[in-house]
Amino acid sequence: MTKTILLGVSGSISAYKAADITSSLKKLGYKVQVLMTKSAQEFITPLTLQVLSQNTVHIDVMDEPDVSKVNHIQLAKEADLFLVAPASANIIGKLANGIADDMLSTLHLALPDEVPKLFAPAMNTVMYENKVVKRNMEQMKTDGWEEILPREALLACGDYGRGALAELPDILLAVEEKLKN
Repeated sequence: MTKTILLGVSGSISAYKAADITSSLKKLGYKVQVLMTKSAQEFITPLTLQVLSQNTVHIDVMDEPDVSKVNHIQLAKEADLFLVAPASANIIGKLANGIADDMLSTLHLALPDEVPKLFAPAMNTVMYENKVVKRNMEQMKTDGWEEILPREALLACGDYGRGALAELPDILLAVEEKLKN
């Protein structure tokens, strides 16, 4: 049976890398359901991820394509793994604190506890090292999330430091390892 991965894409310059993540997961044989925040759409279009996933991209929690099912509840029930990549400081804060004001964060609260959860932060080094962001990430880990560590690199803003989205092979390896367990 094909495993279903929910891919949450949040507002980071690294959102464009969600295309490679989606395509690679699809090539590995997974069903990929993409959820995007409004900010993510400023960096990459839903159409790109729809074509690559061959599934509707889920954006609006109030959009109910099948009136017999509540979309975010149904997606949560079908999930074998939830991956948020890239995970911005904003979405990390929402996930850590139970804020449910968009499709991605609302679905998170509907997700059964046994579904593995991975997040791959991507942000400026100062943001990544901010004590509030660190506290939020620690809360996520307490809640069962596993972090895919960001890289040290020259960042989009011109700074050098930790905060670049993990490399694609590292993200795929984390997914495969989580699904084996």
